[in-house]
Amino acid sequence: MAAASAVRVVRRSRRLFDLFVTDVPWTVSHKELKEYFSQFGSVQRCQLPFDKDTGFHRRYCWIKFSTPSDLQNVFQQDSHILEGARLTLKQLPYRRLSQRKNQSE
Repeated sequence: MAAASAVRVVRRSRRLFDLFVTDVPWTVSHKELKEYFSQFGSVQRCQLPFDKDTGFHRRYCWIKFSTPSDLQNVFQQDSHILEGARLTLKQLPYRRLSQRKNQSE
């Protein structure tokens, strides 16, 4: 039983997302973002949140890559432009679940 708990802790300590992207044009879809970032490596997840009131996305998203080298490939390119708009990228820090809980208290 203790071994199973240890495995769960290890899984939760991994990053939920690797990359935070802002300044996403209104006209870009989840599918287009995933396709764009797939040129740098395998994209596991792409989350593009929507505003319930307006129905539009909030102009930012999170991306999760399969490997750290895929993430580094993104930063090899100087700028990222989708539909004429320059995207702003930020690599998310590695934080364990316990660190996130402590910050919210």
